[in-house]
Amino acid sequence: MNQQSINKLQQLLGEKNVLTEKEDLIPYGFDGTAALKSAAVCVVFPENTEQVAQVMKLAAAEKIPVVTRGSGTGLSGGSIPVDGGLVLCLLKLKEILELDTANLTMLCECGVITKEIDEVAGEKGLFYPPDPGSIKVSTIGGNVANNSGGLRGLKYGVTRDYVMGMEVVTAEGEVIWLGSKCVKDVAGYTLKDLFIGSEGTLGIVTKVLLKLLPRPKARKTLLATYDSMDAAAQTVAAIIARHVIPCTLEFLDRKTCQCVEDFAKVGLPTDAASVLLMETDGHPVVVEEEAKLMEEIAREHGAMSVEVAKDEEQAVKLASARRSAFAALARIRPTTILEDVTVPRSELPKMVKFVNEVAEKYQLEIATFGHMGDGNLHPTFLTNEKDEEEMERVEKAMAEIFKEALDLKGTITGEHGVGLAKKAFLSDQFQDGSYEMLKKVKVALDPDAILNPGKIFDVD
Repeated sequence: MNQQSINKLQQLLGEKNVLTEKEDLIPYGFDGTAALKSAAVCVVFPENTEQVAQVMKLAAAEKIPVVTRGSGTGLSGGSIPVDGGLVLCLLKLKEILELDTANLTMLCECGVITKEIDEVAGEKGLFYPPDPGSIKVSTIGGNVANNSGGLRGLKYGVTRDYVMGMEVVTAEGEVIWLGSKCVKDVAGYTLKDLFIGSEGTLGIVTKVLLKLLPRPKARKTLLATYDSMDAAAQTVAAIIARHVIPCTLEFLDRKTCQCVEDFAKVGLPTDAASVLLMETDGHPVVVEEEAKLMEEIAREHGAMSVEVAKDEEQAVKLASARRSAFAALARIRPTTILEDVTVPRSELPKMVKFVNEVAEKYQLEIATFGHMGDGNLHPTFLTNEKDEEEMERVEKAMAEIFKEALDLKGTITGEHGVGLAKKAFLSDQFQDGSYEMLKKVKVALDPDAILNPGKIFDVD
């Protein structure tokens, strides 16, 4: 970036949509990832797809690196600025353009907040299932870029499962459309899937066509407590073996329970080794049957107690125990690092035990919670990024946790993405020619490597 480039951007977007003052740029130098920061040089706010395309044409002509950003809630360093590059913030593209009740779809711009999508759908009796922890502040564009998951992933899947089409601005500034409203569409390569989870390295998603579902007519929430993680895991396995697929099967370990109870006062037992949050939704009759069956299974597998929500208010209260986990833990130490690994469901107790052993080995505070139904857990490091010696122990502990996840046939990330935080570990998961194939795709779509360069992997 140079002053001449900035002048051109101001002509394209107007001075009010181009930030260059040092103090104004501070919030754009980091995202939700602890200990990762880089000063932004220039941040621009396009107001429509045409302006995004104009910015990319300028960036392509002058070989300016571009980092796309939404609300900045990412947990992998994906929207950290690149030295000398441009931050393209898409928060002004925030319109819901169409709600098609005949085809059960919604077309919206990339800057729409995820929770708003579900709320607007709900007004018509419809439902957008993906619910990342940042649902109240994250944008749908960011969700698509990271293929975000959430608490309802076991039953309803992740963001990818609801993207039917998208508008993308390429590295050269061309505007393309991928996908359609058709449930069946097998014409050519499914190119839209390349951009889902690509973390802004292949193109810029400006509009998204989403699939909606009829809103469940009933829901039941249960909270079971256990004196061991194994008992909670056995409960999950037994529930699924009985052909019940709850929309939510979440767990919290003892440390997380203690912190949440101190923070939210929701009535959690602070002496339990594990708490299992279970939720079923659907037809009222089915919900009642499944809730009773899950309660029975929980008790059969050693639950010390099972609390069934009597109404919606109590259900929200119980669910808040899981949703407030990160906020509760963030109060303990100056730095909270929320990690993310996934293993096959059957290996979850082993993985949780390993995390505890690593915490003891390196004398660290690690609380663990996550999605027991799909094997995705969040070891959360409570530390201080200013303590260099402690951070060295944190890095070593993380490396061991990632390795163990892979040894158990899991993955280094189930929903947060790779970004900068896990870039060094990606080649351990990809073998043979698959890692090189990632680079070939990048080079084909972004030959000058100007889109979020240095994230996920390096192009040699």
